[in-house]
Amino acid sequence: MTATGWSPQGNCSIYSPAIATSKSETENMPNATTRPKRARRQRRAQREDAARNELVSRSLESAQQCLFSQDYGTAFVHYLLALNLAPGLKDFANESFRFTLFKWVDELDSLGRIQDLFNCFEQAMELFPVDEVIVNSMGEHLFRMGFRDEAAGHFYKALKLRPDFPEAKENFYRVANWLVERWHFLMLNDHGRNHKYQLAIKKAVEQGCSSVLDIGTGTGILGMCAKMAGAAEVYACELSKTMYELACEVLSANGMADSIKIVHLKSLDMEIPKDIPKRVSLVVTETVDAGLFGEGIIETLIHAWKHLLLPPPNTRDPLSIPSRTGRVIPSGATVFGVAVQCREIRRHHRLCVSSVGGLDLSAVGQIYSPVSCLADTEESTEPYTTERLSRLRGGYIQVTQPFTALDIDFNNVQELEGLCSREVIQMRLHVIQDGVLDALAVWFQLHLDQDNHLSTGPQEDTCWEQAIYPIKSPFNTVKCGDVILVDVSCKDSYLRLCCVAIIRDGHTFQMENVANGPSKILTATPEAELCSALAGLQTNQEKPSCTFMLESSEIALLNNATYHNSFQRAMSKLLDSLKSTRRSQQSDTELDPIYVLDVSEGFSVLSLMAAQLGFDSSEDKQISPPLVQGYSSVEKEPHQTLLRLLAKGNSVPESALEFWLSHVEDDSAVLQRPATEKLWSAIILDCIETCGLIRQKLLEKATLARCLLEDGGQIFPERIVIHGMLVESDTLLQESAVQGTEPTLGFNIAPFINQFTVPVHMFLDLSTLECTHLSEPVELFALDLMNSTANYTNRDVKVQVSTSGKVTAIPFWYQIHLDSEQTVSSFSEDSHWKQAAVVLQQPLMVSRGEWVKLSIQLQKSSISITAVKEEGLWTGDAIRDQ
Repeated sequence: MTATGWSPQGNCSIYSPAIATSKSETENMPNATTRPKRARRQRRAQREDAARNELVSRSLESAQQCLFSQDYGTAFVHYLLALNLAPGLKDFANESFRFTLFKWVDELDSLGRIQDLFNCFEQAMELFPVDEVIVNSMGEHLFRMGFRDEAAGHFYKALKLRPDFPEAKENFYRVANWLVERWHFLMLNDHGRNHKYQLAIKKAVEQGCSSVLDIGTGTGILGMCAKMAGAAEVYACELSKTMYELACEVLSANGMADSIKIVHLKSLDMEIPKDIPKRVSLVVTETVDAGLFGEGIIETLIHAWKHLLLPPPNTRDPLSIPSRTGRVIPSGATVFGVAVQCREIRRHHRLCVSSVGGLDLSAVGQIYSPVSCLADTEESTEPYTTERLSRLRGGYIQVTQPFTALDIDFNNVQELEGLCSREVIQMRLHVIQDGVLDALAVWFQLHLDQDNHLSTGPQEDTCWEQAIYPIKSPFNTVKCGDVILVDVSCKDSYLRLCCVAIIRDGHTFQMENVANGPSKILTATPEAELCSALAGLQTNQEKPSCTFMLESSEIALLNNATYHNSFQRAMSKLLDSLKSTRRSQQSDTELDPIYVLDVSEGFSVLSLMAAQLGFDSSEDKQISPPLVQGYSSVEKEPHQTLLRLLAKGNSVPESALEFWLSHVEDDSAVLQRPATEKLWSAIILDCIETCGLIRQKLLEKATLARCLLEDGGQIFPERIVIHGMLVESDTLLQESAVQGTEPTLGFNIAPFINQFTVPVHMFLDLSTLECTHLSEPVELFALDLMNSTANYTNRDVKVQVSTSGKVTAIPFWYQIHLDSEQTVSSFSEDSHWKQAAVVLQQPLMVSRGEWVKLSIQLQKSSISITAVKEEGLWTGDAIRDQ
């Protein structure tokens, strides 16, 4: 981008504001000599204008010189001065100012000067308050730094300024999934859950609970239920800024803004009389997660009982007056669990393959996910993950009967306070069939009061997922008749369930820490016993005892043998071609190195696989330095250590694998030459996010990557084809927006929360999604990363309906072409990717044999699809390009 300069010649008039002095002002001055005074003022104003014009001119010239010398900070200061003095030039200098701002804030970001970065954005937005590009860019920086509420506000403002702005639209859709999580829609669409809460609140108010506090109010629905039931005083609190503002809008729309006081606070920070005038007689809340205690309900209720609620009823006095005592809805909960076998859980939480793409993975210790039930595991964020068991690919098998793990009374403050110090309870679970112990699955029943209960069980038609406690030990085969010992505790207010031992034939085998392995391997079949014996023979002093932690998506990727084996074949073909070319053009002793760069996000072994392929033949092993030089963009030190160990265990010289980020000054500029006069032979791009979307700025990265390739070099993958189909799915509708035209429990909520509806639904498993397929899969779109001229931004596709129904969504996935022969699908059994779907704003009724025209548009990395029914019938293929 070229900086824009400016010359003041012939343009001085734009700096000369009209000077008008009224006649009355001069005539009323004593001894006024009007004309001379006015002339002096005009001459002084002209001199001031000339000086200001000169300063503006010099500032703009200095800004341009600083841009050419890449001194963006000084250029930014000069632009600020010039444009504050001469606002009329803002349109003229807008693009140059943006360019300077973005370069300077990137530099500040790399230096860690975050406050200065945001100060620059504030100054820029004072000059350009309606510049959607600047507003959106500030939102991007806010989001990267974790300020999601603030980021959403900027993306939303940018969209208001320019509704067709693709970057702001994509950013807003992504952040909306964080700010208003999809379960809000599910809960509001869960009529059974809403009605039971309404009944419990109505009953409590009718029994005399006249003052109510709704903790974590969300949309405000429970507080409004209390007000509608007749509560005299209703208060609510909400920590999320986005949800707080949304609740304020909802209350206003329902005529309750003056009768319900809502505060933007965490309940733990609320004080009497500062935030509410006095203690309340009823607290309503649903601050629970799939593991019941994960959102801090224990701490929340202990604080509420001590500081916000009236004392509980006196059990010795059955005539206690409800308005003078306190209670909580829900009144308590019962936690249930079951031990399960599930391949999908297993492949996300521990390594299930011994080798991928020619790499022996046994060269390292255990690899496991950060989900751990051990309270002293420093790296663990939570002791469980969450899944909807009914939607897991391949299903699950219960290897024990369901059991009751815990009962808790939320109206007993002593029980709440003693929960974390309660002794560990050990449970005995009897194995009912042979299998693999992959996880403990947990759900609960929420007791709103004595009559109304909500279950989050896997067999229920519920908006809830279940908590999953993965078993990390690879020695977890169980037989019918075994007994599993499970420790149940609530240390640090998390519910923790840990499998500690298995009892078989009267002998107890401890399931020790993953790093150490169990004291003895348990097996269920002769084949398993043989494998375990071999594993035991391999356990010697030379094997590493260290353990490594990868994210669950990274473990699933490492377990995707199909992907790695396909990559090995594609890379081997390229390297053979490049080696042949070099040997035909150069002497064997002076072959130019083959440089391979892997810029995958997170942990990846692809660069190491490429380096290993450089030593396939005896000729390769004689070349020093190594012919193939692999560069990994892995950043975390433990990940680099893991790659080094894998390299050593696979006889790849240390010099053949390097970590690219140590060679670049700016982490954001990863794509650059390997050396001043060298080019890459292969660049591996990470094209698809785990959630099922195309990675942002993929095509821009591919354009830059092509410029950095040697002749005959290649980008992996070279091409991506997007496939999709027509489906009818009420589930996707329920998870995307509040459905129907009727008010929710009589309240007008849908128009406000549906502002956060996003058209693209992520993290789907299409193989288990409840839906009806209304067409065969079709090719929707293609991206060629090696040939930009083959790409397009719009495409119309005609799809023939195979089953009558209502088109509600178009799920899509990817066929990833590594080269002309090797392809992998993101919709395969071993895929580490999920799928995504575009949910139509208005469902489309179709009949078998009719045709639907899909208009697909790809802007940046954001895909949009509209569907219209074609009049008349066509013969021929189910897909026609327009």
